[in-house]
Amino acid sequence: MIAIITGDIINSENHNSAEWLGILKDYLSKLGKSPIDWEVYRGDEFQLKIDKKDALQAAIHIKALIKTVKGLDVRMGIGLGNETFKGVGVSESNGPAYHRSGRTFESLKEDKLNLTIATGDGFFDDTLNLMLKLALHFMDDWSTVSAEIIVLALDNPHASQREIAERLNIQQSAVSQRQKRARLDLVLELLEYYSKTLKELS
Repeated sequence: MIAIITGDIINSENHNSAEWLGILKDYLSKLGKSPIDWEVYRGDEFQLKIDKKDALQAAIHIKALIKTVKGLDVRMGIGLGNETFKGVGVSESNGPAYHRSGRTFESLKEDKLNLTIATGDGFFDDTLNLMLKLALHFMDDWSTVSAEIIVLALDNPHASQREIAERLNIQQSAVSQRQKRARLDLVLELLEYYSKTLKELS
């Protein structure tokens, strides 16, 4: 079982792609090789194949990275399942993971949501998507500063507040305030719950 993330950049038409494309590609390059593991196409859409255990963290990481650019956000549909056909690129491959990702991505605009997941298990889908819907209440409102602190926390999971403060050249107390404002604690709890849910699904 793999995970496919299908996404597009919200408000990209109001921004020069140079503001966000390099940031996105740099991050995707850390996760795999293009085009077999990821592709950016049609200007502002992308698809990523990733290990199912890393899917939600990657999606939240992408959201935070894009939101470090003022005025931008991202819509993403995560699909879990098998890969039955491997093409020369991720956009040409196929299987239940791709179908679920595509379907859940297509429903995002209509549902007015920016992140959903389809695992193939109705109970887990309902539970995870309710949690995501609640989390989006603060994640959609991340300021560029809050988004930056989330990116740093996910990039450096073992870094102390003091180390992050030194990196940003701010006081440790300011790091603590930013992490609280970004609700980093809830983000980490959500990721922990996702990990536990996957063990039930396996």
